[in-house]
Amino acid sequence: MQRQDHPLLSPSLGAHKTLSSFHFGQPGTGLKIYIQASLHAEELPGMLAAYHLRPLLERLDAAGQIQGEIVLVPMANPIGAAQRLLHKPMGRFEFDTSENFNRNYPDFATHIAQEVLPRMGPDAQANVAVVRQAMQQYLHRWTPRTELHSLRRTVLQLACDADYVLDLHCDCESVMHFYCEESCWEALAPLAHHLQSQAILLAKNSGSHPFDECLSGVWWRLAEALAAQGKNLPLPQACHSTTIELRGEAQVKHDLATQDAQAIAAFLRGLGVLRDAPATAPPAPMCAATPLAGSQTLYANTPGLVVFAATPGQRLKAGDLVAEVIDPIAHSAERICAGVDGVLYAHIRDRYVTAGCELAKIAGAVPFKTGQLLGA
Repeated sequence: MQRQDHPLLSPSLGAHKTLSSFHFGQPGTGLKIYIQASLHAEELPGMLAAYHLRPLLERLDAAGQIQGEIVLVPMANPIGAAQRLLHKPMGRFEFDTSENFNRNYPDFATHIAQEVLPRMGPDAQANVAVVRQAMQQYLHRWTPRTELHSLRRTVLQLACDADYVLDLHCDCESVMHFYCEESCWEALAPLAHHLQSQAILLAKNSGSHPFDECLSGVWWRLAEALAAQGKNLPLPQACHSTTIELRGEAQVKHDLATQDAQAIAAFLRGLGVLRDAPATAPPAPMCAATPLAGSQTLYANTPGLVVFAATPGQRLKAGDLVAEVIDPIAHSAERICAGVDGVLYAHIRDRYVTAGCELAKIAGAVPFKTGQLLGA
């Protein structure tokens, strides 16, 4: 194992943060796997899963049982981890800009298309190498001017040539669920099943440039650009990336984290990256994949106390009661009901809301949304 410390741009005199990465195996000997946790810094289950995964990787690395390269970033956001306001963690949005730490990553395809498309040829792997080199050169030319941009550049430099990217997050109160682009789903389905995901949300493009889609989207976008030019040249989906929501914020427990680390290890054995034991087939799926465009977000129309009638993981029919918003002054209750059939996969932790607040999310099978598919 090798540890690398990456200094971020200092935002102020005397202030300095560092991102740490841990490297296992040997580059160039097989697949490259990139795993990071807590890009939203208050989402902690992934950090604990990384804690439990690391000793296994250290042992297998020392024994020469890693075929390829694994990069583990157990705490991907030192900026957000240091942000607290009135004794509460504030790790989702950067204080200086109000930007979501997992939005607004660069659209590589737009930046490198003119450079790489004329260089594509009949050799698929040579084409992959051309694109990866162009991505690395783009990041090398990018001069960050803020601490936030230096964080984004650093994690992209670590991940841009990875074959698989696992971005570990969690929701407020939720069951295990899984986001990925449609082009990545076939390759990542075993991972979702090893993790026993209870909702799987697919999109071609969520519209908000999150970290995972920044890395997987470049491949299908450039492939479509080749097709639009009438060029029948091979460009495979060379990066399969996903955002994995490891249940809820409060579910920071050793037994769950150990289970999640073991599921990730089982997936890596299936890829041939971990060679300590035979690969095992993933368990039967707990759900079918559904379109992110079919996910319904429920909102409160009135302020008040929230009393949930449904729990994460519960299958609902349209019209089923999900929650009541109680106004004790008017002595009234607003009924919030499901608008689609599907699994209630997450709801908020707060039990008092103002008008317009998000309450819950249901994974429906029929797409009905367009444009931006992810919330703030």
